[in-house]
Amino acid sequence: MKMIWVCGVDEAGCGPLVGAVVAGAVVLDPNNPIEGLKDSKKLTAARREFLYQQILERSKAWGIGEASPAEIDEINILQATMLAMRRAIEDLTIRMGAWPEKALIDGNRCPELPISAEAIVKGDAKEPAISAASIIAKVTRDRQMVALHERHPEYRFAQHMGYPTEAHFAALQQYGACDQHRRSFSPVRKVLESIAN
Repeated sequence: MKMIWVCGVDEAGCGPLVGAVVAGAVVLDPNNPIEGLKDSKKLTAARREFLYQQILERSKAWGIGEASPAEIDEINILQATMLAMRRAIEDLTIRMGAWPEKALIDGNRCPELPISAEAIVKGDAKEPAISAASIIAKVTRDRQMVALHERHPEYRFAQHMGYPTEAHFAALQQYGACDQHRRSFSPVRKVLESIAN
């Protein structure tokens, strides 16, 4: 009987004011199960890192895709998220050597794909492959934020990961926006307008 390969897909970074939106795609290997997969937001950072390594080593295939802050500003966060998801599946397809037969997408809509796709609300809590995708997306994006923190320590990105916190707003007011801030997001736009006036 032919195995049907299904990939789970999820994103990290819709809400932050800075950086790329990152998507992960994972095809789990039923012969090499990974214990403890769940929504990345419900795991500690150390547990996410551990599972991230397990997913890379034990899944049938995985992929990462992202859309840059400039792309987010140009096409909006929803379309950029769909673009990142599609890129993640394309990356997985290159690594696997073939398209999966189906994609399970976390959320309520699917990107345009040449394969069958199903949107699952709260899929990261229901489908292990989506949980795995959420983990690799979150770890990848968090690492990007730590790297950005090293370039721009004044914003303290490693603490808040780019989310709209009081510390982030205070830094925006004090230093303006860096090259990775999403200028289409109203908190960033308002700060830039107030500095300009």
